[in-house]
Amino acid sequence: MRAREIRDLDDRELASRVAELRKEVFGLRFSNATGELDDTAALARARRDLARVLTVARERALETTATVAEAETTN
Repeated sequence: MRAREIRDLDDRELASRVAELRKEVFGLRFSNATGELDDTAALARARRDLARVLTVARERALETTATVAEAETTN
């Protein structure tokens, strides 16, 4: 999933995607630990996707905080 696609998601979809990716990473880690995972690169891809989604979520949270702070200083 590309960062551009992630940025197009609304907040609710973004939170849903975070939950989905965390479950996927957990499942892949579990499969890898038990020796059932054939495509070990899938774990790295899932972790990277999760990191991208969390980065966009953090950017949005910082934007919201900055907007609130600006509004408070102008009043």
